[in-house]
Amino acid sequence: MDVVERCPADRQRLKELIRREQRARQRDRYRMVAMALEGEKKLRIAAVLGVGKSTVETWVYRYRDHGLEALRPIKQPGAMPKLDPSSYDRLRARIDAGPTERDGVCAFRGSDIQRILQREFGVKYSLGHVYAILHTLGYACLSPRPRHEHHDPEAQAEFRRITPLLSGL
Repeated sequence: MDVVERCPADRQRLKELIRREQRARQRDRYRMVAMALEGEKKLRIAAVLGVGKSTVETWVYRYRDHGLEALRPIKQPGAMPKLDPSSYDRLRARIDAGPTERDGVCAFRGSDIQRILQREFGVKYSLGHVYAILHTLGYACLSPRPRHEHHDPEAQAEFRRITPLLSGL
């Protein structure tokens, strides 16, 4: 694969980048260009590095057209969040206020937050993503089991006192 070296110092710089790079995929990009500069054919480079010939072409042509900086990966922007980060304070306040009569629960679970997000904020998230948002807000997934509103510790103690032990079975 005939590639014109963009800068005389590129070969030495590539050797240094290959030696220092810890990420294998990035290191292979540098190696593709270094091998091409040494006159290797693209099929041989692809076989040695275990990649397709189109991958070799892509990275070598990037170097040819834009130099060494073009070999660095470009951070992809990702999707825009459905829930605007400015709404996080409102959601946090809603969660901290606790369940309302309308919620019909004594403590929030992920599915309850999911329902609140859809009903009150107009966004629909998977349960896994709801937990990710809760983590972002600083909430932990695990919490102590809530006590029922009709919980009576005295009645429980009396029950334990009068109930026979089942150890003889």
